Amino acid sequence: MDISKYVFKPPQRPDFGTMGRTIKLQANFFEMEIPKLEVYHYDIDIKPEKCPRRVNREIVEHMVQHFKTQIFGDRKPVYDGRKNLYTAMPLPIGRDKLEVTIPGEGKDRSFKVAIKWVSCVSLQALQEALSGRLPNIPFETIQALDVVMRHLPSMRYTPVGRSFFTPSEGCSNPLGGGREVWFGFHQSVRPSLWKMMLNIDGQCALTSFELINVS
Repeated sequence: MDISKYVFKPPQRPDFGTMGRTIKLQANFFEMEIPKLEVYHYDIDIKPEKCPRRVNREIVEHMVQHFKTQIFGDRKPVYDGRKNLYTAMPLPIGRDKLEVTIPGEGKDRSFKVAIKWVSCVSLQALQEALSGRLPNIPFETIQALDVVMRHLPSMRYTPVGRSFFTPSEGCSNPLGGGREVWFGFHQSVRPSLWKMMLNIDGQCALTSFELINVS
């Protein structure tokens, strides 16, 4: 069965408008500069399974530091907290299984991490799609860029869905009953005409102390 005919292909823009006057708009979209290179996609499998994303990120962070000399070197991989890890240079591995130990409360915890190469993701193909030279925007490149842009905020703040929250610095906003107000932002990577954009929205949320364990 040929599924290509069922893929939505947006119509091409015929031309730019010529009537009216040009105005400047300020928006919460920021242009991204995309390098013309390939990134390397790896599948991560952590045993025991079903750890929170917060714990998975801690495991991968310890793995990168512990195996820095043997495997990672100067590479700084990004990780989505589940299955996907990306690097700018290939890792010197096949289908390796690494043992990672992280400090715990009372005793250390050991995990086995399997790393398997998946594919090369071409950011050049994304630029060609945005400029109209390819009919469809490759989904895998959008996913890779989203993981890259979410990696550092996920390590510094408390991620909830596609948003990041943190308690206010220098003051607290208690509401009683173990609840308080946290402020943060929503972030997403969006394709637009000839360029990629980073959308950021400020947010606040009513949170409870259990929120810290959700990520």
